[in-house]
Amino acid sequence: MIKRMGERTLELTGMPRVVGFGSAVGKKEGEGPLASWFDKIFTDTTMGGETWEKAEAALQRKAVGLALESAHIESSAVNCVFAGDLLNQCISSSYGLRELGIPFIGQYGACSTMAQTLALASVVTESGAADIAAAVTSSHFCSAERQFRYPLQYGGQRTPTAQWTVTGSGCVLVAAYENGAFLAENESLSKIGAHIARQIGVAHVCCGRIVDMGVTDANNMGAAMAGAAADTIYRYLEDTGTKPEDYDLIVTGDLGKVGSQLLYELTEKEGVDLRPRHNDCGLMIFDLEAQDVHAGGSGCGCSASVLCSYILKKMRKRELSNVLFAATGALMSPTIVQQGESIPGISHIVHLVNCAD
Repeated sequence: MIKRMGERTLELTGMPRVVGFGSAVGKKEGEGPLASWFDKIFTDTTMGGETWEKAEAALQRKAVGLALESAHIESSAVNCVFAGDLLNQCISSSYGLRELGIPFIGQYGACSTMAQTLALASVVTESGAADIAAAVTSSHFCSAERQFRYPLQYGGQRTPTAQWTVTGSGCVLVAAYENGAFLAENESLSKIGAHIARQIGVAHVCCGRIVDMGVTDANNMGAAMAGAAADTIYRYLEDTGTKPEDYDLIVTGDLGKVGSQLLYELTEKEGVDLRPRHNDCGLMIFDLEAQDVHAGGSGCGCSASVLCSYILKKMRKRELSNVLFAATGALMSPTIVQQGESIPGISHIVHLVNCAD
């Protein structure tokens, strides 16, 4: 059952269960602090393909395949997949997943897409419209730079506020579950170990609203997204009557160094101190000094690959039990920004818990 709490938060009383997940990243990400947590690390930026765009499609397809393997199910058991990416018309998703034959619902939330797709997959399964739903997204440094900034051959100087687009993808599979059992009789669900199916649940989702901080610099995504993150986190805490200290981790993605500092300043104005519980996927995935990524990581694949590796694996180990996942996105179009428009931000929250049963 879905219950509305406050202004924007939905409580999923049955708590759809995370039954599988997978992550795949590129070489640079595989050299960072989270290397041991990723399921697959590619050392070739084209993933054996002809172009970076085709490589990103392959990256996303690999993440879905890894999630299916972890759940011991076939793609035919998945009722729908919510997928998106940064490229025009979400081509990484549509071309990457076309061979799987899963009913496809394309999404665009910029770098917030992992939270957006996971929120929708959870709501769909909780409603009974699907037994199993998938949420997946991706990004690729080279394809994103080519579309949003400059050709790599240009060799322009990166500003200190710039972030490094992550080459990575993550996929989560969720299934409807209530009162100790799956809601629908599905042969594939019986193959999933009960201890795994019962472990991680989606308790709440909170959809964000567009917040424009007036930032026009395409090399300062953290500042553009910080206002949206602050707005959604503050609203979620108000709706649920909770405090930051009620959670083991409040993780944004991908504000980076600049945006995280701005987030603290904005929430502190509302009397909320996030510092003791907050981290950011853009700060977690790279070593900022050793890897020369300036303000940190960014891109859809940043929060997706961190969630589908470090965070969910930590939850399965019971080392994390109560996590707010608040992916953030800059709703930027190169065309309109070149005309002097500012860059709006968006952030969505998915509340993940370790279940008692």
